[in-house]
Amino acid sequence: MTMLARPEILIADDGRDSLIRAELGAFGLRWLGKVSWNEGNWRLVQRAVARGEAQLSCTGALVVETGAHTGRSPKDKFIVLEEATAQDVWWDNNQAMSRRHFDQLRADMMTHARMRDVFVQDLEACPGAEKQFPVRVVTETAWASAFMRHLLAPVEGQEGRFMPGLNIICLPSFKADPARHGTQSETVIAIDFNGMTVLIGGTAYAGEMKKAVFTVLNYLAPQEGVLPMHCSANTDENGKTALFFGLSGTGKTTLSADPARALIGDDEHGWGENGIFNIENGCYAKVIKLDEAQEPAIYKAALNFGTVLENVVLNEACGSVDFDDGSRTENTRAAYSLSQIAGATPGVMGQHPEVLVMLTADAFGVLPPVARLTPEQAVEQFLLGYTAKVAGTERGVKEPEATFSACFGAPFLPRPPKVYAHLLRQKIKAHGTRCYLINTGWTGGGYGVGNRIALPQTRAILKAVLSGEVDQAKMRIDTNFGFEVPVALNGVDSKLLNPCEAWADIVDYHEAADDLVQKFKRAKK
Repeated sequence: MTMLARPEILIADDGRDSLIRAELGAFGLRWLGKVSWNEGNWRLVQRAVARGEAQLSCTGALVVETGAHTGRSPKDKFIVLEEATAQDVWWDNNQAMSRRHFDQLRADMMTHARMRDVFVQDLEACPGAEKQFPVRVVTETAWASAFMRHLLAPVEGQEGRFMPGLNIICLPSFKADPARHGTQSETVIAIDFNGMTVLIGGTAYAGEMKKAVFTVLNYLAPQEGVLPMHCSANTDENGKTALFFGLSGTGKTTLSADPARALIGDDEHGWGENGIFNIENGCYAKVIKLDEAQEPAIYKAALNFGTVLENVVLNEACGSVDFDDGSRTENTRAAYSLSQIAGATPGVMGQHPEVLVMLTADAFGVLPPVARLTPEQAVEQFLLGYTAKVAGTERGVKEPEATFSACFGAPFLPRPPKVYAHLLRQKIKAHGTRCYLINTGWTGGGYGVGNRIALPQTRAILKAVLSGEVDQAKMRIDTNFGFEVPVALNGVDSKLLNPCEAWADIVDYHEAADDLVQKFKRAKK
């Protein structure tokens, strides 16, 4: 095991300390301990190991545990309710926190931070867009600071001139009081759109910070005519862009990390007037059972120096990591900068998409592995967002279960789904984007009976979609959903293309299909 010497101080005494303390003090963070400001990856790795926050793997990856919270806590997330948000926010989907409770929470968190060491990063979201979004992140652990430095774009040389559009204060050691703060537990993620502030307490799961930025941009972007999207994106050698919508675990990261195409980003994007831009500057990949042969680019990035590995099991005898070990959680993660993926294009805007793919993991084994969608069908599927929650992505989810998540990301939507659907419809029609559904879920039966569709088969299907082969294929109409489904594709088992043929019992298939159709009908109401 490689150990690093304990640093004596957090920053050099070069006048920067007084400057950042003054800025933090104006925000309410006063009488702090030591302050780290915009330190780079190497220094943050040193801090994290020396402070006992993390261990270093034999390849230099930073291995951390997030405690009881190994996934997001959607029931602990709140938006401040006031005059403006009362009309704009989708309250059927979001929990309200009063201004009084938020102000009390903020005051108590500021008090809690006194005499504590903090780590500050000045960052930018949307680095490739026409307009960047500045974010200041204050954390109490070095590894969380390194995490956000991977996920967003570092801003250099702007000390004293950086004007954050959003402040995130993440203090996992702070415990909320439901009676005092209006929360449901000691955990809280509270968003104030008026003050552009996010307060996070009671959870060390770093994905809360990442998704808080996305939630804020989901609120702001539609006002600018920009569609924020829970999707990955890549381009071919001619610059033609493809989008991949889907919830965590459906293949956004895996399928977009294609060595034959340039990666724009793996999770969050905006579709603006001039094309597609990445909201982030890094990747947050699921790494449970990560296989070097099938996902070489992600495997390499996950082991690089400074990559943050959340809840991955480390062999302390030799310093190697075991990606197959899900004893802590199935939601093991790797956070790394986009530059760690060969051929990626950090901070570059892609063309308006030629292809849009909606990914789903059908837990019932009914949906075909690929279908061509009309613009109307694409918008309908976007609004439904059918997939399966994957084990570990949220607390309490132990195995995949069918769910409908509007716009493939309902937990991150502060506005009603129709707002985003309207923008999607406009952009698909304006740019002639071709739309498809790809099912990466089960075949030959539902979860527990059938098998997950093999990744090589999904890759062959995607290749046929991107090359236009699907559009040239003979089609049948899926009797359950009305989709156009290809009868045959190169390199794809024909039985896979027609799900009923993969089932051992045709009667069981039709029962499952009828049940899923009814679920779709209920979800549309």
